[in-house]
Amino acid sequence: MSGLAITALTLSHFRSHKAARLEFDGRPVAIVGPNGAGKTNILEAMSLLSPGRGLRRATADEIARKPESLGWKITADLRGFGADHQVETWAEGGDTRSVRIDGKAATQSALGRIARVLWLVPAMDRLWIEAAEGRRRFLDRMTLSFVPDHAEAVLAYEKAMRDRNRLLKDQITDPHWYGALEAQMASAGAQITANRQAALTQLRQAQDGAETAFPRADLTLTTIEDAADLSLALSENRRRDMAAGRTLIGPHRADMSAIFAAKGVPAEQCSTGEQKALLISLILANARALSTELGAAPILLLDEVAAHLDADRRAALYDELCALGAQALMTGTEAALFDSLGPRAQNLSVTEINGLSSVTK
Repeated sequence: MSGLAITALTLSHFRSHKAARLEFDGRPVAIVGPNGAGKTNILEAMSLLSPGRGLRRATADEIARKPESLGWKITADLRGFGADHQVETWAEGGDTRSVRIDGKAATQSALGRIARVLWLVPAMDRLWIEAAEGRRRFLDRMTLSFVPDHAEAVLAYEKAMRDRNRLLKDQITDPHWYGALEAQMASAGAQITANRQAALTQLRQAQDGAETAFPRADLTLTTIEDAADLSLALSENRRRDMAAGRTLIGPHRADMSAIFAAKGVPAEQCSTGEQKALLISLILANARALSTELGAAPILLLDEVAAHLDADRRAALYDELCALGAQALMTGTEAALFDSLGPRAQNLSVTEINGLSSVTK
C-alpha cells in the first residue's frame, strides 16, 4: 500500500534553515543530529503542510529566521490521494500564513483534504497529567484527520462564544442577544462532539485485534453531547458565566480520559514509559484507521520518539511503521537509535554552526 508522502521539501528562512532542499522516496526517514541542530524544525515545516499552527503552535512571525525576519516559505511536492500536488505556504513581514496548492490560492482547510499529517512530540509526554486543554487539542488533531471540516465547526463555535463572552463581560442581560448566540454555539458544539465521538469510535475499531507491541488505550470523552441539552445548559448558566466573565461549559471545556486497558489503570497513574507507550499506540491506531478508510497511510512526524524506548520496543515500532507503508520522519541524537531500520529507511544528518542548520545524507 502506498502512503501519502512528501517527495521534496524546500525551506527558505525557516527557523534555523536559511535555505534547504530535501528529497524523499517515501520510506521512513531517520534524522540524526545534536540537540539544537534544527532536526525538529524540519518536522515543524512538514506539520505546516496541514491546517493549523503546526506542531509547535507557533505564530507566523515566530517561525521566521532571525535576525533577518524577512518572512519564510515552505514548498513541497506531495504524493496525495491518487494525484500529485505542489504545496506552498509562507508568511511575509509579520503577515498571516498564506497557502497555495498547484499554483492557486487555497485555505488551510484545503490542506487537510489533500493529505493527512499526524505528529507526536516530547511536549505531549505529559498529556495525561496536565490540563485538559492539551488533551482536547490532541483529540481535535486526531478528529481533524478523519473529518477535515471539523475545523470549520470549531471556528463557528469559537466565534459565537467570543461574542457571548463579550456580552458577559459587559454585563448585558438581554436574553434575546444570548439566545441567538447560544443557538449557534449549541449547533456547532453538537457537531464538534459528534465529530470527536466518531473519531474515538474509529480509534477503538483500529485497536481491536491489532497486532501491536503497544498497549491499548480505552478513551472516554466527558462532555454535553445533545444540542438541545447544551443550549439549555448555556441558558441556565448565564448568571454564573457573567460572574466569571466567560463561558464555563461546552465542548471547549470537555475532557478526554484514557485507561491502560491491560491493567485497568488510568493513564495519569501509569509510569512515564507507559504513558509514552499509550501515546504511540494512539498515533499508530490513528494511522491504521486512516489507512483503512482512505487507502493510504498518513505522514507521521515523530520527534525523539525512540529516545525512551528499549531496543525491542524501537524495533517493534519500526516494524509497524514499515508494515503501514507510512512515510514517518523521526528525529534522534544518535544514529544507533535507528539501527534496526537498516535499509528500510533514509538517513539524514543535521548540524548547526553559528545559528545556521545544514542537512546532509
